[in-house]
Amino acid sequence: MKVIHLISGGDTGGAKTHIHTLLQRLNRHIQADMVCFTGGPFTQEARALGIHTDVLTGSPPAVLKALRDKIRQGGYDLIHCHGSRGNLMGALLKRSTGLPLVTTVHSDPKIDYMGRPLAALTFGTLNGWALRRIPNHIGVSQPMVDLLIDRGYDPQAVFDIPNGLDFSNPTSKLTRAEYLTSLGLDWPQDAVIAGIAARLNPVKDIATLLRGFALAHREQPSLRLIIAGEGEEDSALRQLAQELGVADAVCFAGWVEDTDSFYHAIDINTLTSLSEGFPYSLPEGARFALPTVATNVGGVPALIKHNVTGLLFQPRDRETLGRHLADLAANSALRRRLGDKLLERAREEYSIEHTVRRQLEIYETILRRRDRAGGRKRDGVILCGAYGQNNAGDEAVLKALVAELRSIDPDMPLWVMTRKPRATRRIHRVGAIYTFHFPAFCRRMSKSVLYANGGGSLIQDVTSHRSLWFYLFTLAAAKRLGCRVMMYGCGIGPIQSPRNRKRAGRIINRNVDAITLRDCASLDELAALGVDRPRIQVAADPAVSLPAAPAEEAEAVLEQAGLRPQEGQRYLGVTVRPWPGFEDKLSAFAQAIDYAYEVHGLLPVFLPIEGRLDVAAAKQVAARLQKAPATVLPPCASSELTSALSARMDVALSMRLHALIFAAARGVPLVGVVYDPKVSAFLERVEQDLFVPLEDLTAQGLCALLDAAEARTRDRAALSAKTARLVELEQINREQAAQLLEGNTP
Repeated sequence: MKVIHLISGGDTGGAKTHIHTLLQRLNRHIQADMVCFTGGPFTQEARALGIHTDVLTGSPPAVLKALRDKIRQGGYDLIHCHGSRGNLMGALLKRSTGLPLVTTVHSDPKIDYMGRPLAALTFGTLNGWALRRIPNHIGVSQPMVDLLIDRGYDPQAVFDIPNGLDFSNPTSKLTRAEYLTSLGLDWPQDAVIAGIAARLNPVKDIATLLRGFALAHREQPSLRLIIAGEGEEDSALRQLAQELGVADAVCFAGWVEDTDSFYHAIDINTLTSLSEGFPYSLPEGARFALPTVATNVGGVPALIKHNVTGLLFQPRDRETLGRHLADLAANSALRRRLGDKLLERAREEYSIEHTVRRQLEIYETILRRRDRAGGRKRDGVILCGAYGQNNAGDEAVLKALVAELRSIDPDMPLWVMTRKPRATRRIHRVGAIYTFHFPAFCRRMSKSVLYANGGGSLIQDVTSHRSLWFYLFTLAAAKRLGCRVMMYGCGIGPIQSPRNRKRAGRIINRNVDAITLRDCASLDELAALGVDRPRIQVAADPAVSLPAAPAEEAEAVLEQAGLRPQEGQRYLGVTVRPWPGFEDKLSAFAQAIDYAYEVHGLLPVFLPIEGRLDVAAAKQVAARLQKAPATVLPPCASSELTSALSARMDVALSMRLHALIFAAARGVPLVGVVYDPKVSAFLERVEQDLFVPLEDLTAQGLCALLDAAEARTRDRAALSAKTARLVELEQINREQAAQLLEGNTP
């Protein structure tokens, strides 16, 4: 493979380090050449590292012609652009070379020229045009990928790649004392030194660092600060340090070449940026196990998990920054814990070896997709379900379904019908269509191989007749437009209206090729509807295969809610939802939860699955508690995190099916309150008998069920084993989809 990289050649800081390190390591596997449009230190350092680098200067037409000739003669497979000049040249060469293009976006293009209105109008506008012409984009962090997707770039052609570093045996040229002496500092040996390495420009917001430092210094006089960097705000920042009265405790070190000695000399790494892609200063500090305080922006939270691998604060929040700095200055054990955890995580996910592997995977994917596109009239899958409605259970189903289809074919286009296309694109990295945009989803059906309707109980009329009619319509439309049709890991019923039962049986029989079900009760319902033509198999809910987030992330959420999970506290996970008759049972719920707290020491934690509805219902129950202090958590950002929180519970009390699924998968004893047959069907399938219909719920009965569940907390492995069998059965969903995708297009 031969790849040509286009870049201006004037880059500094993290972007320079990223390009040089990446190309040097890539050349061990492929031929990666570089073309710059200005000479100078950047190109000199690249050549010193053994990177084949050409400099093309002159008028834009002349440079463009020379570059086109070089690409044609060089036999390159792919063009990789960096920065506005590289992007512009790549976009102009797209048609004439016919090569695939990809660009790496290192920072937010809309604020790259902050404070320079003329540059924003010229270079910024041209860069925006070029970025739209380039089909593939790489973000240097997950949040940068999210930013690109939110701005309309194809989520299936946006890739993430970390800024990787070499974590093997970091060493510094100078000792701490020698480094401080080189800066002319005579600080006490017991000083706790915070530091930042950044350009002194508005985006880095060093002013907030100085203000937060001043607050912390009043509380912890041993605290000191080194600011390493140059920029247009240098004199203003020095003046601010004087005004704040901390000039003697702050050192402006200027531009630092020996960053290893800098990080070795400080005790706390800081970052105060208003915007970031993924800053190199974080993994650089992690190499030396430095506790880190950083703004919650861009790619920062991917590495810095609050109170797990560092401390976060919101941009310009000097008070919180000051508290974090003071806490770290006063607590060496906290510094050690956060620094060690940061180093551990950075080694796993931000090594240069990981970055190079990821870059090669991206190149191979782009080339594979180019070859795939030729000669296919139909490609991909369109998915339909109750998606984009802030329901963690349905989103877990979608995430699992997407993962399974990607495992069949990682390059297959996936499109989802959803109430919130923008959020679905960002979260699941798929194409998205508004659920009721009939022309759009019909066009996509006419181009897809498979239509998969599934996840949840879609074929039912208890909540709505219209939703049943809509899903039946999509089954018929997909078949008419040439798709194979599958109902994927779904529940069936209840369908109460005789007309609806007749209509559902007829449409499913005529239009569906295969059905996989999540329970045996749904099989019986299909038989009662007279459905016998599709291939039908009983599998399991796709959500059972969803992995949980790391336990430490769940611990951090509990800590942020004011709980202390490290102190051995035991928890009762509670998930309730509004339903006819629910409000009549509020006192019964509250009395049983108080009982579990008083008798078994189970602190109630309400875990919402559907954000708006479940939070409101939880607050209704919590308001009636007399003895137990209740914590109502906000809806989680991901289904994996919800699953991890469920795993941290000692007993689960739930009305929601997917809360029970998450808990069962982690071996948590279950108590179900049945508002729908799907809840009892799942519990019976995992051989759990502790459940009660909502209409029969009493405080005394629920207390007895909680007593029985508490007795099972010592045998969580048994429940995990029963759920593991469902995970094996769930693969039937994937196998059935793979069979429908095989062979010629319909």
